[in-house]
Amino acid sequence: MPMQTEHELHRRRRSRNVGLGLVLAGFVALVFGLTVVKVRQGDLMEAYDHQPRVSITPLEQETPAAQEASE
Repeated sequence: MPMQTEHELHRRRRSRNVGLGLVLAGFVALVFGLTVVKVRQGDLMEAYDHQPRVSITPLEQETPAAQEASE
């Protein structure tokens, strides 16, 4: 039984699939790279995670009346 040659339609589909695979691999690499950069800069960033952020809470200052009462 002779081997059949590949049809042109299959060749075009394969080239499109390879192109799409490369684009998806590039996107995954981009997201992974951004994630690595964000994790390495962890102490520089603060995310909203339903916890009070110490860096934005106002400093507690005693009022003059509270200072006089404590003396």
